[in-house]
Amino acid sequence: MTKYDFDKVVDRRGTGALKLDVLKERYGRADLLPLWVADMDFETPSFITDALRRRLDHSLFGYTTMPEDFWPTVIGWIHDHHGWDVKREWMDFIPGIVKGIGMAVNVFVKPDEKVIIQPPVYHPFRLTPQGNEREVVYNPLRENADGSYSMDFDNLEKVYDPKCRMLIMSNPHNPGGIVWDRETLKRLADFCAERDIIVISDEIHCDMALFGHKHTPFASVSDAARHCSITFGAPSKTFNIAGIVSSYAIVPDEQIRKKFFTWLTANELDDPHLFAPIATIAAFKYGEEWRKQMLEYVEGNVDFVIDYLSKNIPAIKARRPEASFLVWLDCRQLGLGHDALVDLFVNRARLALNDGEMFGPGGQGFMRMNVASARSVLHEALDRLRDAVNSTSKK
Repeated sequence: MTKYDFDKVVDRRGTGALKLDVLKERYGRADLLPLWVADMDFETPSFITDALRRRLDHSLFGYTTMPEDFWPTVIGWIHDHHGWDVKREWMDFIPGIVKGIGMAVNVFVKPDEKVIIQPPVYHPFRLTPQGNEREVVYNPLRENADGSYSMDFDNLEKVYDPKCRMLIMSNPHNPGGIVWDRETLKRLADFCAERDIIVISDEIHCDMALFGHKHTPFASVSDAARHCSITFGAPSKTFNIAGIVSSYAIVPDEQIRKKFFTWLTANELDDPHLFAPIATIAAFKYGEEWRKQMLEYVEGNVDFVIDYLSKNIPAIKARRPEASFLVWLDCRQLGLGHDALVDLFVNRARLALNDGEMFGPGGQGFMRMNVASARSVLHEALDRLRDAVNSTSKK
């Protein structure tokens, strides 16, 4: 068995890495330790790069067809990991999940209709409908006494009106790291199916459940869920290949599927680029051992962050995520306003995290930290943060 080295620090300078190259533009300075963009600083595993290299060795990159084993490989992975028997005709390629959301909004939501989101949540859920001139309706998550979150179904009843045609859900939830339970998903499905609302379930983090938690695909929980949903998935987060865009849509309902897939085909948006199927097949065929080791390392990083904060910066609380490598930091006990909190992280600690306000109502006073880096990098980041908090408190 191969032992993978996640302690290795990979220098990403000079590779066009988003998390490094736009620091000056987005944060006002370039000397920051980047823990913001949701990709990992672990090397993409060799079984993927080797598969890509073998194809590169044949130096002719003309039009290609989808490999015969692509869909069986994806279907097998979903069955083995999530117990969901997906049929081939339910599936089609999409060129990215945020792009898929934009496509679905344009196909199913008329210009005078609305999209529901549940903040604090991944900001493109808001920006994409708004950018397409659709109104966004907020149904904020309810924060529980222990810092966890629940869907607020009472408020959902209040904010709903017949113009609401779509609800976009993060499952597992980003940034809260929530693995939604089956009963919550069934209740949401019943609510939406009764009102003819299409649920877009973004399940890009589904293969990264942590600490014994298990992901439940939304469309698998009930007949209602199956007939009111579009599920988006991808190998990109799990195997660190976000730059090789390879995503897919799963639509069990025939009427929804025909409308969506016909539109994708008409615009040739279901036709992958050359390297997407190659990377996906390699990931899902040969990646299980790497995935297990990676998740074990991420779990260790999460525990390291929680323990460090508890001992050294108790005013910042880290919610233990149930999935993914994103940790939601509650900084409200610092007593800082938004600008002062950003200044603390950026100019005093020299760290680039995601400001909680970007995730919408309920995100104020939070920061999202990406912990998918070598532990030595996290240690340096937390030391910087400790020193910045201590120097601020002494003033």
